[in-house]
Amino acid sequence: MVTTTAEPALRSLTRRVTARVSRDAVLNGALEMARAAAQEVAERPEDVGEHLGTLLEGERVVSHRFAATMRGYRGWHWTVTVARVPRGRTATVSEVELLPGDEAILAPAWLPWAERLRPGDIGSGDVLPFRADDPRLEPGYTPGSDPEADIVAIEELALARARVLSPRGRDEAAERWYRGSRGPTAPVAVAAAAECMTCAFLVPLSGSLGQLFGVCTNEWSPDDGRVVSLDHGCGAHSETDVEPQPSEWPDAAPLIDELQLEVVANAQPADAGATGDEADAPGRDATL
Repeated sequence: MVTTTAEPALRSLTRRVTARVSRDAVLNGALEMARAAAQEVAERPEDVGEHLGTLLEGERVVSHRFAATMRGYRGWHWTVTVARVPRGRTATVSEVELLPGDEAILAPAWLPWAERLRPGDIGSGDVLPFRADDPRLEPGYTPGSDPEADIVAIEELALARARVLSPRGRDEAAERWYRGSRGPTAPVAVAAAAECMTCAFLVPLSGSLGQLFGVCTNEWSPDDGRVVSLDHGCGAHSETDVEPQPSEWPDAAPLIDELQLEVVANAQPADAGATGDEADAPGRDATL
């Protein structure tokens, strides 16, 4: 049998671990003390359920866990931490906590107001805080010594503002618009007979975004006044038509009946023979 120099060290470590576990038996055995401490903190003693086990927190520190039986606290547990002094034989309660477990229902992690906002949350009268370091923006154009370049940047591209869209801002907007409900994959676009790029009601955007998008100006379109991709489409295209369909209630052919005449004698009223003198004879009362 070959004995290595590591075996004495291993045996020494085993003895130390065994001694530590033996000494921690004092804390592991403080089950009823831990339960009583949890029941003292709970509103009712029955809110402390079965013992779920122990957890070695450190040297001479052990936590006992008990199930929480209160309504609305599924997955939570009472944690009672007990400790002892070196060479001590008596456990002492350090703290009692009600902690969530893996199956506990918790509120979402808190986020600042600016990070909780989502598209569509801003209403009338709401104002977003100013972001000086917004990655979607960059400084605008500053006029220089080249008049032609200034005209293009200021008049055509409208870059003479304090800040304008950065490449990241343009890319994010293009991705959002193209993948959205006014891109080529929208149901109305898939069913359309023609694309927006051939529609007379499309007004292209300026700049690089104009290579992919335009604004719809057709009041009959569901996208009127909105940015659409050039390969979007709808049923209000200016150059499409519908196939003639027969009427479900066809008109009957007109009937001409004017070739024969029928003479009909007019009937005379009973008092038609009375003359004007008889009507004006004395003795007749005139009622006004």
